[in-house]
Amino acid sequence: MGVNIKFSHLGDCHLGGWRQPELQELNFQSFQKAIEISINEKVDFVLIAGDLFDSAYPPIEILKRAFAEFRKLKDAGIKCFMIAGSHDYSVSGKTFLDVLEKGGFCEICKYDEKPEAIYLQPLKYKNFEIFGYPGKKSGLEIQDLKKIILPPDNNNFRILMLHTTLTEAVGDLPIESISMKQLPRADYYALGHLHINFEEKVKEKPIIYSGPIFPNSFQELEDLAYGRFYINRVEGFWEYKKHEIIIKPVIAIRIQLNNALTATQKIIDELEKHDLRDKILLLRLYGTIEQGTNADIDNKRISDYLKERGVYSFLKNTNKLESKSEQIEVKINSSEMNKVEEVLIDEYKKENPDKFNQLIVPLLHALELQKQEDEKSVIYETRLFADLNKILGLELK
Repeated sequence: MGVNIKFSHLGDCHLGGWRQPELQELNFQSFQKAIEISINEKVDFVLIAGDLFDSAYPPIEILKRAFAEFRKLKDAGIKCFMIAGSHDYSVSGKTFLDVLEKGGFCEICKYDEKPEAIYLQPLKYKNFEIFGYPGKKSGLEIQDLKKIILPPDNNNFRILMLHTTLTEAVGDLPIESISMKQLPRADYYALGHLHINFEEKVKEKPIIYSGPIFPNSFQELEDLAYGRFYINRVEGFWEYKKHEIIIKPVIAIRIQLNNALTATQKIIDELEKHDLRDKILLLRLYGTIEQGTNADIDNKRISDYLKERGVYSFLKNTNKLESKSEQIEVKINSSEMNKVEEVLIDEYKKENPDKFNQLIVPLLHALELQKQEDEKSVIYETRLFADLNKILGLELK
């Protein structure tokens, strides 16, 4: 069967997700760039594998700007197929993605949910069939995915679009996931949800996480630096190419501190060594403060200095910066040293009686979960939230 098709695979756009205005703007510009490249490349259609928006109810300004980009696709004669992700999914089934569809800007993948199975329905483009199932909060789509069924094979090219956690992408980490082996046969698996670089094949069929259009956190900016998406060409064979979206350079600086009284000047001296103009600066401070406290670091002086240097955006991380002088001294009998945690919790319960006190111990144990070496932040957070969800019985984002 002769075929000559080109399409884009986007995901995890999270439009409206950053609190910092300049990074929210950069996030949107990255989305615009992906649309611009897709139009210039004359793709036949665009896939968006979930989390177009960071919320099921995005700000009106973000909606207006997003609609303008989809109009560009429509005016260029480019189809768009999408699914909801864990962020823009709504239990009610109604999201702003439906407004895009009713406006004729996209088609959302459909399915028929029965007690025994979930039957995916194809969206068609020439001899391509696009199937999809949405991501849900707290990985609730995993069990559903084990029941999905595609129609009988008719020799058309099949794309399966999912927003979920793949076992092969997270390895041995204890996260609820689904294996590639449990998915129905397709010619291309367009995945979203994990903000990672992942390209694999199942019986020579590509299975790819598009990655985010723009990194969504300090850690992701460190790990990925830039957003990305894929453009795929089918001419009897698959050819896929990752496109990095570089609008502003990212520079990451790590500084170890042990004296808060001299830390401000040390930080500025280190920053002086770098060309910071019009860059995103990631400043990670770590170490144990032996003189002074964290409050002695003059953050305003550092911020003012960076403004003078013309930094585009400045993010600081002090998660690994501790202060000895801020440690709390607690007196405990020597006979109780082997059960410090129990003693402190018992004392707290006596002074603060509440029915929720029974959650203290399991929550503390859950929060002891360590980030493993080379583990991506999104995977670590998924594991942590899964444990918290079980303890609290809530759906956590």
